[in-house]
Amino acid sequence: MGLSLLLHVLGVVVWVGGMFFAYVALRPVAASVLEPPQRLTLWVGVFGRFFSWVWLSVLLILLTGLHMMALFGWLAAPHYVLAMLAAGLLMMLIYLVVFFVPYAKLKRAVAEQNWKAGGAALGQIRQLIGINLLLGLLTIVVVFAGRMLASGG
Repeated sequence: MGLSLLLHVLGVVVWVGGMFFAYVALRPVAASVLEPPQRLTLWVGVFGRFFSWVWLSVLLILLTGLHMMALFGWLAAPHYVLAMLAAGLLMMLIYLVVFFVPYAKLKRAVAEQNWKAGGAALGQIRQLIGINLLLGLLTIVVVFAGRMLASGG
């Protein structure tokens, strides 16, 4: 279980940490110093690189999570593990929406130099990533608290 847990946590760090960086650090600076053409082009490039890592992270998180749940026994998994599974699946669904809908629109808009449509797509991405970031951070808190309570500490 040790290797599965390590890979699981690394996947979470890459995904949630990347969302935190993009949302809290990169987004405000890009919005304040770049005009729409440069800002939207930057985001297409950033997302193109980051989303490659998110796909890998999602795969690692899902596979290792299911593996560890099987080791627990599907019905014997603690409540915090079931909460983590539910939140993780919701986050993955939101990511799929981001990738296949507004990110596709953003790429198309930038290629066509349609900055208004690109800005709208980026706004949708921002909202969905904000939701996913909150879900990810909340899930970390729930798992940490659940493990503490389960261990009596």
